[in-house]
Amino acid sequence: MAEPVLETRGLVRRFSALTATDGVSITLRPGEIHAVIGPNGAGKSTLIAQICGTLAPDAGSVWLAGRDVTAQAAPARARAGLARTFQVSRLALEDSVLENVLLGAVGAAGAAWHPFRPVLRNRSLRARAEAALARVGLEAQAATRAADLSHGQRRLLEVAVALTLSPRAFVMDEPMAGLGTEGSAMLTGLLDGLRAEAPILLVEHDMDAVFALADRISVLVYGKVIASGTVAEIRADRAVGEAYLGDAS
Repeated sequence: MAEPVLETRGLVRRFSALTATDGVSITLRPGEIHAVIGPNGAGKSTLIAQICGTLAPDAGSVWLAGRDVTAQAAPARARAGLARTFQVSRLALEDSVLENVLLGAVGAAGAAWHPFRPVLRNRSLRARAEAALARVGLEAQAATRAADLSHGQRRLLEVAVALTLSPRAFVMDEPMAGLGTEGSAMLTGLLDGLRAEAPILLVEHDMDAVFALADRISVLVYGKVIASGTVAEIRADRAVGEAYLGDAS
C-alpha cells in the first residue's frame, strides 16, 4: 500500500473543557478522495485548521509527503504543496479572475509581490495561472471581476487558485456549500478528475457528493473518529446511522 501523502497522528485540541479533536488519526493516500463527515460541532473545522497550520494542536502531529510539518505555519505548508479551499470564499472580489489566480501563482513561485501590471507581464506566472483556469473551465472569464461570477464559478475559481500550488494534496472545506443541483454536479465531476493530480481530503455535508466521490469516509463525532471505511461500510454502520447519517444512509 502506498505511503500517505497527508496524515494526522493523534491530533488533540482543547478549548477549556471542550475537546474539539480527540486523538484524530486520518490518512490521505495517492489518487484518492477521503471524505470527513460529521454533524455540526463535531470538530471538522478545528481538524482542518490543525492540518493546514492555522491552529496548533495540543498533541499529535501532521505529516505531508513523509515530513512532519506540525511546527510549520500555514504559508510554509502551502508552499510545500498543501492546497486549501474554504467554506466561505476568500477571493479578491474586485480583482479579475486572472488576477486572483495570479495571486496563487506568485505565492507558489515564491516570488516577491509586485503591482499587478508587472506580474501580468510575467510569462511564467501568467502561463501557470492560465493553465489553472483552463483546467476548471474558466479561461473565457479571465478578465471578469470575481464579484461578477456566479456562486458556482467562484467555487471553480477557488480550485484554480489552489491548482497554482502544483499541490501534493488538497484540503477542501465544504466546496458544495450553497450550490444547486447543477453546480454540485459540475463540481463533483471536476473533483473526480482532480484526484489523479493530487488526492483530496474532502470535508462535506452534501452526502450525495460524498457517496459519489469518496474512496474512504471517516466520521467525526464529538471530536472522535467513530468509523472509517468505504462508502458501503459507512452506509452499513449502525452507529454512524444513529450518530449522523439517519435517513441519508
